[in-house]
Amino acid sequence: MRFSRRLFLSGAGAAIALPFFESLRSRKARGADPVVAKRFLGYYIPCGIVMSDWTPSAEGAAWAATPILTPLVPHRQKLSVLTGLDNRPGRSDGGGDHAAGTGSFLTCKHVRKTAGADILNGISLDQVVAPVLSAGLPFPSLELGTDGGAAVGDCDTGYSCAYARSIAWAGPTTPLPKQTNPRAVFDRLFAGYDPDATAAEIVKRQLYRTSVLDHAVDEATSLRGKLGKTDQAKLDEYLTSVRELEARVATPTRVCRPGARPEDNLSFAARARAMADLMVIAFECDLTRVITFMLGNAGSGNTHPQVGVTEAHHELSHHMMATSNLAKLTLIDTWEVGELAYLLGRLDAIEDAPGVTVLDNSMVFFSSEIEDGDAHRHTNLPVVIAGGGGGTLSVGVHRRYPNATPLANLFIAMLNGLGVPATTFGDDGTARLPDILTP
Repeated sequence: MRFSRRLFLSGAGAAIALPFFESLRSRKARGADPVVAKRFLGYYIPCGIVMSDWTPSAEGAAWAATPILTPLVPHRQKLSVLTGLDNRPGRSDGGGDHAAGTGSFLTCKHVRKTAGADILNGISLDQVVAPVLSAGLPFPSLELGTDGGAAVGDCDTGYSCAYARSIAWAGPTTPLPKQTNPRAVFDRLFAGYDPDATAAEIVKRQLYRTSVLDHAVDEATSLRGKLGKTDQAKLDEYLTSVRELEARVATPTRVCRPGARPEDNLSFAARARAMADLMVIAFECDLTRVITFMLGNAGSGNTHPQVGVTEAHHELSHHMMATSNLAKLTLIDTWEVGELAYLLGRLDAIEDAPGVTVLDNSMVFFSSEIEDGDAHRHTNLPVVIAGGGGGTLSVGVHRRYPNATPLANLFIAMLNGLGVPATTFGDDGTARLPDILTP
């Protein structure tokens, strides 16, 4: 009897052997747990926070929401507020603390003060994890924001606009430009995409793969009477693998439906919300697993009429302890946290697996380039870490760390939880921050 020694199942990522395909004997292929799609999102807000209206008084799980943190109450079991973390490498060399701190936001490197082409920084956290998390996906990472501008020129007392307008750095001299037009982002992600056609193609592929598997099983079964006991055992193992592959082929494939294309010429607040929706879609459709987002550039001059504030944010951030200025800043800060809460809610509404959401498999880092807009301090930064990191992140509490604890140590813990075995990071990260990862 003549038979083909190998049948190839196109598009299924498997080769069918009759009956000598040794790779089908691998126990890993039959017993491995499904891969957890871990994700990272870095979320930047400008000009610091009114810390008196941000910082919870109690530590642990019993922390009470402050005025600014109130929007996060529905998600408190899936996030932690961290107090006492410093990004001392973000300090400027005389003026320019907004740009210097923003450049250091995800690198924890002291940037070179220059308004010329000789910029110098480090690789950012998102770009360290992108090759690990987004391997094989359409986009290694997405860099998004609400406000654009070139990466050249002087943006802050002698500091390059590259520092003020980018938090994602592929290397010491390579800031990654962000996209700020939601419609353009949508077109980049979904140009020419037809979800109905894709659904039909999925059905067609599944039928084809099933047909190939049926043929392989029929051919293998017809050989049984011609084989000895040892080869029959191999054949049984082979058929078991084929049946498990059949089950995988029969599993419905998620069809990505991107929704409506965003409108053009949106207001600042509408642009921020549209970007949040796009971030959710990008994760849901598994186009990337790494995103950075800037809700304004360093030293943002945006006004916030959506909360009744018409003065520029940066101007107000130099509050001089004036009660009226602090009240307006608290309104802005609460709105910013509300935008984070909206994003977390959207991520938590998408099921990755039974009982597990996209938020559960994500790490979301939220902070600013400085603590207080008037003092320009890079100590005791306002930090929220949200999500579950695929079961690696310990959340649900307010943690207070000793003075001079490096933010970079948090990044080491996050890198470890995301699958990168880092022991140092940036200029001052030397050890994993305790209590961040699950035991």
